[in-house]
Amino acid sequence: MERLLHFSVWSRIVTAILLFWALDRHSYGYYTLLRWITCGVSAYFAYVAYENGKTAWAWILGIMALIFNPIIPFHLKRDTWHFIDFVSGILMTASIFLVKVNKRRRNGRL
Repeated sequence: MERLLHFSVWSRIVTAILLFWALDRHSYGYYTLLRWITCGVSAYFAYVAYENGKTAWAWILGIMALIFNPIIPFHLKRDTWHFIDFVSGILMTASIFLVKVNKRRRNGRL
């Protein structure tokens, strides 16, 4: 049960919800916030996946971080973004179960 309450799980749940919620119409500010959150969470868990030897997930999450990069944004059509948001929401949800934070590393001990 402790695992479900950990910040790493909640950050990905919130990010997935925001990605699925992006399928509706929102102001430009919402999509800017979505980019910052998704880029940050994806980049962090790409690093976690790499450290845990999950190279495929490191690439997947790294590419997500690149796509949602708020500094040099991609400008795509709304339908394209809806597809990307939906797939990214599924991948972010799947990463909760497939990319685990190493408990020993999280506590500062290797």
